[in-house]
Amino acid sequence: MAEVLGMFTVQQTIGNVLCCKCGISMQPNAANMCAKCLRSEVDITEDLQKHVVIVHCPECDGYLQPPRSWIKAQLESKELLTFCIKKLKNLNKVKLVNAEFIWTEPHSKRIKIRLKVQKEVLNGAVLEQSYIVEYVVQDQMCDSCSKVQVNPDQWVAAVQLRQHVSHRRTFFYLEQLIIKHDAANRAIKIQQLDQGIDFFFGHRSHALKFVDFVCRVVLVRTRNAKQLASHDHKSNIVNYKYTFSVEISPVCREDLICLPPKVAASLGNIGPLVICTKVSNSISLLDPFTLRHCFLDADQYWRASFKPLLSSRQLVEYVVLDVDVVSEEVNIGGSKYVLADIQVARVSDFGKNDTIFSVRTHLGHLLDAGDYALGYDLYRANSNDFELEKYKGLVLPEVILIKKSYEEKHQKKRGKPRSWKLKSLNMEIDNSGKGRDQEQKMNSEYEHFLRDLEENPDMRFNISLYRDKEYQRSETTSVADGEDVPSIPLEELLADIDLNDIDVEEDGIRE
Repeated sequence: MAEVLGMFTVQQTIGNVLCCKCGISMQPNAANMCAKCLRSEVDITEDLQKHVVIVHCPECDGYLQPPRSWIKAQLESKELLTFCIKKLKNLNKVKLVNAEFIWTEPHSKRIKIRLKVQKEVLNGAVLEQSYIVEYVVQDQMCDSCSKVQVNPDQWVAAVQLRQHVSHRRTFFYLEQLIIKHDAANRAIKIQQLDQGIDFFFGHRSHALKFVDFVCRVVLVRTRNAKQLASHDHKSNIVNYKYTFSVEISPVCREDLICLPPKVAASLGNIGPLVICTKVSNSISLLDPFTLRHCFLDADQYWRASFKPLLSSRQLVEYVVLDVDVVSEEVNIGGSKYVLADIQVARVSDFGKNDTIFSVRTHLGHLLDAGDYALGYDLYRANSNDFELEKYKGLVLPEVILIKKSYEEKHQKKRGKPRSWKLKSLNMEIDNSGKGRDQEQKMNSEYEHFLRDLEENPDMRFNISLYRDKEYQRSETTSVADGEDVPSIPLEELLADIDLNDIDVEEDGIRE
């Protein structure tokens, strides 16, 4: 206001005083001492711990939280920093301002943390000081790891996952779900068998939690049993071994199903020939001729269970000759479908005969003349399904198309690496009775699973894909090689971070 009126104003200034110890000029404070002299007179870290011993399990990377609990934490993580700070005594006498790790050699068994604290000292003056706390790491295995080391078969509960089908596509997908949600982190051993996977746990509660996770992601039914392991008559202590049998539904995505008459009637007389479009804790079924759809949960399915008429291993490749769209686009469960009348011919018949099939399909929005499609050949199929025999007078279609085929374009990319990768569980593989043919079959099924991930975004939604750091695009790769072939965009890939790589980069920066 005074400046507006043109009046003379005096700017306020803060005067300096001399330090009562060393005599240098300084801004006044409550102690009338500079920061160096104040630190020489008062040490606010005198009563604080600077050396602490912590117990670490080298097998599971856990840290002992007395009296008996163990906390899992990686080096230089937020969890480890919080754990270390809570180990300090008398820290409540000061105000913690900042905490950070100081780099140490990975094998030095030492962890150093720099803490910055504040405390009110002489005449209300606030002093801020930094100091270093050194933690000595002592290795000691936890109870569960020590039992495993003494005898790996000392499990308390076992979960047996089984699916009675001729392929392992479901287990490949279930493995990625388990890795993403870290559902098997309590398992002491994982063993892969021909018909499924066995998980062994040290506590019954851990097995129950894992079974509950599997029930939420796939369609299963469970049974359990227990066997007496030991009995102490004096203290009346009884130990049991528990076994949980988890049977996964044999119905998989892209399977052709003939619904039993009672099930079809309960679903509004849908089908009876339907396609399984999605499997989670329920089954999504689609009639490819009318676009009618329905869902079956676990109770509905196991009340009147059924098996697929034909599975994905029996798909036949066709070439599309003509397409005539007969309906508008319909959105069902996030997927788009269009009814169309299509003329197709088997690829294997080229040069042998002129057999052409006229079929109705739900893939009118994907197929054009000249494209390839995979479908079930009911014209030559020899089915002995009991449910199919119950429908008297049912006329079977000659072909049922399932999905668009990119086999010819995949052949051009055969042998070329992908820019992404998947993680896998640390499993013991039972190789008894397996030959070279079995190994080739397993590799072929895994390759088809990777192609399904590239072609189906819905499958990728629930799993984690990682960038392959070793991938290098070849200079000789033609753009036309990957034209119209489904691929995974880079924004869907996660960075596979390794703490050892970070340490190496930091060493390079220091040098």
